[in-house]
Amino acid sequence: CARVGCMPSKLLVAAAERAQAVRDAGVFGVHAAGGLEIDGRAVMARVQKERDRFANGMVRSTEALPEDQRLRGHARFVGPTSLEVEGERIEANAVVIAAGSSPWLPPPFDDHADRVLTSDTIFELEDLPKSLAVIGTGVIALELGQAMAQLGVEVAFFNPFDDLGPFSDPDLMEAARATLGAGLELHLGAEMQGVEATGPGLRLTWRTADGERHARRFAAVLVAAGRRPNLAGLGLEATGLRLDDKGRPGWNRRTTQCGDLPIFMAGDIAGGTGLLHEAADEGRIAGANALLYPAVEAHNRRAPLAIAFTDPQMAIVGQRFADLDQGEVAIGAVSFANQGRATVMAKNEGLVRLYARRGCGTFLGAEMLGPQVEHMAHLLAWSCQQELSVPRMLEMPFYHPVLEEGLRTALRALAKELDMVSTRRCEDAAEQPCS
Repeated sequence: CARVGCMPSKLLVAAAERAQAVRDAGVFGVHAAGGLEIDGRAVMARVQKERDRFANGMVRSTEALPEDQRLRGHARFVGPTSLEVEGERIEANAVVIAAGSSPWLPPPFDDHADRVLTSDTIFELEDLPKSLAVIGTGVIALELGQAMAQLGVEVAFFNPFDDLGPFSDPDLMEAARATLGAGLELHLGAEMQGVEATGPGLRLTWRTADGERHARRFAAVLVAAGRRPNLAGLGLEATGLRLDDKGRPGWNRRTTQCGDLPIFMAGDIAGGTGLLHEAADEGRIAGANALLYPAVEAHNRRAPLAIAFTDPQMAIVGQRFADLDQGEVAIGAVSFANQGRATVMAKNEGLVRLYARRGCGTFLGAEMLGPQVEHMAHLLAWSCQQELSVPRMLEMPFYHPVLEEGLRTALRALAKELDMVSTRRCEDAAEQPCS
């Protein structure tokens, strides 16, 4: 997170937000004298400086451990709880594996590993590239690619499928394609057919969804097509654990235990969400159960919460649309197109869809696209974890004028769908922009 994940990416996003704010200021009658100038070297220098400060804090905490409690080197299993580290054999009562993950390079980019950027290497750039091809349209791809575009880089996105971001709700997928597609060059359904090194850059050849063939040279290519657990070289086959065809052991999310052995996994290595707060929870659970073994305890996990720091932001809370039994679920929605505070901010685009269980009205989850939904997502995640009903959520205070009033509108629509609220309150009128 600190070196190649959430912190450097948010530093880049923060710079991009400032640049975009200058571009958008004209709608308020505010104009920057002399226009917008972006110093790419200064942008990357700050990203690296602050990134190193965050990362060094983590390193110092590790190095503070007594010498007799840490070894530095590559560890591999030579038995169920026996490890070899740089030729030294270690016998353990229990083992916690937290080896992380690495970027995955799909064909044909795997043949150009030394020429392409990944989310592990992009932050080492000394300057912003003139042009950038982004392979993938998931959260990492969109955050980094859109930030680069807002910083003046010519960016094009490529995905052989038509998905965009983390969404599973068809309405959110459509809204994301329309909203982000208005400002980004998206090639969805594009089949990558060739990659050729040309000087310092790469020439890409692809076929569009309608069969047209195109080729273009890019100064840099970012491959953000997913990450894979760092399982290779761990020697898990020596543990006796049953492994699947990808070399992964069975893993219990609530105990973090692998099989019935005193082996525990935490973080990206377990192939979970790839989110810091989840990995931190898994680390605590794994550490506790490693000490308690064989009296392993199952822990309740927090309500799912995932946020993408795009513009507009994206978020998933609780159960996704694809996880729901549609016959048992009611849906309430709100568009930000006419939401009061969003209009004031000139950020009035996006869609929120809320899900609740019919009968009892328990809030189940949400998929969200809109301005600053990171904050609304937290409110919904807390409600989800407490298993609040929609009427109970509507008893909470909503200030005026704030973006969260849009959330109240969606909750009221959801309550009406549940047949729990049928009247429209007078405050709703305040959510509309003045005529």
